[in-house]
Amino acid sequence: MKELLITGAWRCGEQQVQALEQMGYAVTFWPDERQAVNMDTQRFEAVICGGLFLTTPIERFPALKCIQVTSAGLDRVPLDYCKAHGITVYNAGGVYSAPMAEFVLGGILQLYKESKFFAENQAAHRWEKHRGLRELSGKTACIIGTGSVGSAIARRLRAFDVQTVGINRSGHPAAEFDQTQPTCRLDDLLPLADLVSCAMPLTAETAGLFDSVRLAKIKPGAVFVNVARGKVTDQQALVEALQSGQLSGAVLDVFEEEPLPRSSPLWDMEQVILTPHNSFVGEHNGERLFRLFCKNLESFAQ
Repeated sequence: MKELLITGAWRCGEQQVQALEQMGYAVTFWPDERQAVNMDTQRFEAVICGGLFLTTPIERFPALKCIQVTSAGLDRVPLDYCKAHGITVYNAGGVYSAPMAEFVLGGILQLYKESKFFAENQAAHRWEKHRGLRELSGKTACIIGTGSVGSAIARRLRAFDVQTVGINRSGHPAAEFDQTQPTCRLDDLLPLADLVSCAMPLTAETAGLFDSVRLAKIKPGAVFVNVARGKVTDQQALVEALQSGQLSGAVLDVFEEEPLPRSSPLWDMEQVILTPHNSFVGEHNGERLFRLFCKNLESFAQ
């Protein structure tokens, strides 16, 4: 039997534990990975976790050979250490793509169709038309990141007749996009974008990618969307771009500091849709996670 540690990042049921045991895993639970693990960790060959290694040093797991994280991003895993020690790392790619893409589309539509205006009027029992509603049809979206999340966003936007431009390191083709371009061309494309959506991982190259200079290059009046990581954007520069009208609105689910401080001006901006890192939530996540975990852990067990 291989020793498997599961943290509270994944809330599995009895049947799921039994399935893992049938695959040859002896399962141990650690309920709150925000607290350093206070048991013997030397025996664990595999872990299912989120941010476990932010509180418990990976060096405490000398037998570790497989890490399955519950997130799409790997920024909370010490990848250099894993590479040096032959540890296989799996992310949860594809698991959250559908709810995140739906969130992006829903947020953009709320801004384009002035949902806050109509919600306030409904609460006030006030009958008032709005003549400034925008259409998605014919717009251009620049989506940074052409992985599962970016592709899911592009697929849904194309259904609304939006021209989609995907940005990745090399510019390699991606099926769901009308075109793809390399990251080095980003500054040339931003002035053409009505919608800019961040769906890339946080890396040394993407940290601070959208600073004041790059935000100023975006087409005036565009909508900025971030469901990636808060640190890909200079948040103060984003606030200033919204205040100046350079950006007409933003859909933000991630922030440089989380929880977002109560003092942040973003809370009070009418043109901002703001949520607490919640875009990944969907009713079928559990099923997709378990199927992915079984596939990856079965491969490792063999």
